[in-house]
Amino acid sequence: MMQQEIFHRLWKEYTKQNPSAQAIHDLFTKEGEQVINDHVAFRTFDDPRMNIQVLAKKFIKAGYEFKGEYVFEDKHLNAVHLEHPSEENAPRVFISELILSKFSEEFQKTIKRRLNSVGNAYYADPDLIHKGSVWGKPSYADYQSLRNESEYAAWLYVHGFRVNHFTVSINALQKYNSIEKVNQFIKDNDFEMNTSGGEIKGTPEKLLQQSSTLSEIIKVEFEEGVYEIPACFYEFAIRYPDENGQLFSSFIAANANKIFDSSNFREK
Repeated sequence: MMQQEIFHRLWKEYTKQNPSAQAIHDLFTKEGEQVINDHVAFRTFDDPRMNIQVLAKKFIKAGYEFKGEYVFEDKHLNAVHLEHPSEENAPRVFISELILSKFSEEFQKTIKRRLNSVGNAYYADPDLIHKGSVWGKPSYADYQSLRNESEYAAWLYVHGFRVNHFTVSINALQKYNSIEKVNQFIKDNDFEMNTSGGEIKGTPEKLLQQSSTLSEIIKVEFEEGVYEIPACFYEFAIRYPDENGQLFSSFIAANANKIFDSSNFREK
C-alpha cells in the first residue's frame, strides 16, 4: 500500500538520523510488544510554497483526509491532523506551520533569505517530506538568532522537511499498558524524558495522554564549524474511549504545545 511505503521510508530516514528511536523500538519488541505508530509530525512555514497544504499532498494522494485544526497562539503556529479513512492502524499525520508575520522583521528576513536560496522547483517536488534541508549549509549565528524568537523556527531552519517524531501507541502494548509504565521503562533504560509541563501531558479525562523523550543531540556542520544541536525525539501516546465508546482520535493543543519543547536547544 502507498501509505505503508511512505511510512517505511520515513522511519528509515528518521532512525538513521536518530538511532535512539530505533533502540527504544527494539527494547519494546524484545519485551514481546507490538509497536504500532500512533502518528508522525512535520514542521513547516506558512509560506505558500511549503505550507501545510503542500506537505499534506503526498498523504492526500495516499488516501488521507483532513480531520482536525489547531492553533498555538504563544508559539505562533497553526496545525492540522490527517487520518486514513479505511486503513486500520494507519498512523495519523500531524502538520504544523509557523506564522512568519507574527515575528520581527529581522527574523522574517533571515527565514526568507534561506527559503529563497533555492528555486521553487525544490518545493514542488512530491517527495518534499523526505528532503530534509534543501538549502545547503546553515549559519550557526542565524540559528542562534532565530532561537531568540522561536525554538521551532531554529529547528526547522536547520533540519528542513523531515519527520519531527514518530509515536508509540500505548494502546497496542500489553505489558506496558499505561503511560506511567512506559515512562518508567524508558527512564530505566537511561533515556531522558521531556518534563516541560510535567512528564505526562494530558489526563484520562481529556481522553489523551502523551509523553516524549528529549531530542537526540547530533553534530551538524554549519558555516562556522560543527556544533551539536537537537534533532528528533520519540513520543508515546495513550488514547481513551469517549462517552460513546469510541477511542479519541484527535489532538489536544495544550498537550502538543509542551511536546514541541522536546526539541528545544539545551546547554550541556
